[in-house]
Amino acid sequence: MVKMRLRRMGQKKAPFYRIVVADSRSPRDGRFIEEIGYYDPNTEPSTIKINEEAAKKWLATGAQPTDTVGKLLKIAGIQ
Repeated sequence: MVKMRLRRMGQKKAPFYRIVVADSRSPRDGRFIEEIGYYDPNTEPSTIKINEEAAKKWLATGAQPTDTVGKLLKIAGIQ
């Protein structure tokens, strides 16, 4: 199954996340199909940038967002 999920990046204790589309069997920070945005919780307010066209394309194709990515998509007004 294809999932939309977060990929952790950044320094220790200062993470930011890339929103990627990946096979559910691949590891969290491993191989992915496409990067569709990023999320930075360290800024005030949190920064969320998502490529709307790519996200809608993957949702239409059947990619399942994780709970956290689903909330971010809802905040961004995509889902």
